[in-house]
Amino acid sequence: MGSLPDCIRTLIILPKEMKKYHVAIVGATGLQGQECINILEQRKFPAASLRLFSSDKASGRKVFVSHREMAVYEPSSQAFDYANIAFFLEGAGTSTHYAPLAVQAGALVVDTSSAFRLDPWVPLVVPEVNLRDAAKHKGVISTPSSGVIPLVMVLHALNKRSRIKRVVVNSFHSVSGSGARAMEELTTQSKLAIEGKAVAPHIYPHQIAFNLLPEVDVFMDDGYTREEWKIGQETRKILHVDDLPISATAVRTPVYIGNSLAVNLEFASSLSREDARGILAEAPGIKVQDDPTVSLYPQPWSAARTDEVFVGRIRKDTSCDNGLALWIVTDNLRKGAALNAIQIAEAMLRNDSTP
Repeated sequence: MGSLPDCIRTLIILPKEMKKYHVAIVGATGLQGQECINILEQRKFPAASLRLFSSDKASGRKVFVSHREMAVYEPSSQAFDYANIAFFLEGAGTSTHYAPLAVQAGALVVDTSSAFRLDPWVPLVVPEVNLRDAAKHKGVISTPSSGVIPLVMVLHALNKRSRIKRVVVNSFHSVSGSGARAMEELTTQSKLAIEGKAVAPHIYPHQIAFNLLPEVDVFMDDGYTREEWKIGQETRKILHVDDLPISATAVRTPVYIGNSLAVNLEFASSLSREDARGILAEAPGIKVQDDPTVSLYPQPWSAARTDEVFVGRIRKDTSCDNGLALWIVTDNLRKGAALNAIQIAEAMLRNDSTP
């Protein structure tokens, strides 16, 4: 590999004996991209260089990385010539167009969009659940949607003790999943509503301030939304259980950061709430917050800016035999997107499976 242009020189200097990698981030100005930059710094990712891209009007901007200004470029066919790893944190259209170019240039692509999630040739990976699948990659590794990641982490842990027969999940999505403009709209609408003024929605079909919208992504012919369909499809792919019955309802909420899930599980054999609590407390990446006597349970407000998947309200599901109900919360920008992607890359580096 030749010498690097000045515009992409070292972001993080590491000991000489540690192998370093040239990193590209596509979608660097978005919420996920900014979170990705922050996490790379926090985890001291072994980056010899970093180059930032955005396919929207943000290209040409500068962002701060390690207290330095860095330019943001529009991706091109030559954009990934120096990259070992390329994180894609924009929409499916950008990934569909540019990810093959990055792979062709020799980079490992870790993609958070929906572009490749259900492609049978692309691993869909949550490191705590199915990291072995990542080794089968052909240049692209995909991460699930933000609601699926915490769900499969909990299902995977409990399924080891008793086989799960059926899943019913109600997922509550924060507005940050729709980007910065949606967060701004929530603020604007909230102020207008409090003042008793008319609210005109732009990002969503109806007012989101002080409201709930059971419409995440587009509606399909069967009455489910595409997000609800994806929850089932992605969960089954990750867990390698093609016949697992899953019914989902996805709701957009007036919450800035943090996705929540109300989950009902039916098991093949009895699993007590105490056993479930103990299993989840020992599972990697999961933190149990479950003490009703002091109103201790997961909340989006406290989960924001953290890395764990929080689980609480663990109780018997009285609607069926061998059932449990529980409540799950996680930061949709971190573990629900950027952190999961970075954990995948870190695992591949440990195995030296990158170009």
